[in-house]
Amino acid sequence: MFETQLKVLLLAFKIDVGKHVRHFLTLKDYAKEEILEILELGLAIKKEQKSKIPHPYLMGQTLAMIFEKSSTRTRVSFEAGMYQLGGHALFLSNRDIHLGRGEPVKDTARVISSMCDMVMIRTYAQSMLEEFAAHSKVPVINGLTDSYHPVQLLTDYMTMMEHGKDQNAVVAYIGDGNNMTHSWLMLASKLGFELRIATPVGYECDPAIVADAMEFARISGAKITITNDPKEAVQGATVVTTDTWISMGQEEEKAQRILDFKGYIVDEALMKRADSEAIFLHCLPAYRDVEVSETVLEGGQSLIFEEAENRLHAQKGLMVWLDKHR
Repeated sequence: MFETQLKVLLLAFKIDVGKHVRHFLTLKDYAKEEILEILELGLAIKKEQKSKIPHPYLMGQTLAMIFEKSSTRTRVSFEAGMYQLGGHALFLSNRDIHLGRGEPVKDTARVISSMCDMVMIRTYAQSMLEEFAAHSKVPVINGLTDSYHPVQLLTDYMTMMEHGKDQNAVVAYIGDGNNMTHSWLMLASKLGFELRIATPVGYECDPAIVADAMEFARISGAKITITNDPKEAVQGATVVTTDTWISMGQEEEKAQRILDFKGYIVDEALMKRADSEAIFLHCLPAYRDVEVSETVLEGGQSLIFEEAENRLHAQKGLMVWLDKHR
């Protein structure tokens, strides 16, 4: 019964199965139709989960989870998701394996991909992730790098879809020009919605990633605005989002960053400039009354915990989709 359900979904998406291994390293590599297919599949599987319908679409498969950067949501969502799909997840920290400690990345990739069916990596350098994928025989998923966080953007857009905010979306991102901002650039430029980014001077996005996004936007019709004025960015926005100003590895910069980001907190005054029915998103962990006020975070426009749960459902859709594209 479950295999039949999945075949119906895949046929509906007109997925061409079995051509070659697809990795999920950045949304830059994906077409609009593919991103939406993954999300629709995730939403369908979410309905089964909520209805207590077993959905072992990855029965007997193993996901290797490599963590060079720790995380609450990434570990729980991938591990629980793989279990719910009928498979098993292996947690591998940098203390458990030789990756980058004497053994070349390509050798580790060859070994792990010969024993597991899929690999998720949460690390620092995008180049390391890409090298691993180049030598892997199975799909590799970017669980976060310093350059991109694409699984989070699947999650965010799924949340927008569920609340009708994907239609005529105007997204305002306020804060650091980091991996989240880069991923918003890729998503907006691929799907064709309006994105406004406001960062302090000196904390702008990577120019090469901005250039890529602008090129994709010319094709999709996306409108992308980059400014240093958060008020300008938020005006009339239907979605307001931010991220921590102090990411892992930046702790010694905390005091300076708090000074540099003065005026960039998403508080009630800033939210009032957005559309009256705007939603607030944050990938978490959130530092209350730093990048976002307590009142906004806990307010009626905040969907942060629905968003957090959707990491589970979006990633399940992604893993099933990648499995069918081997």
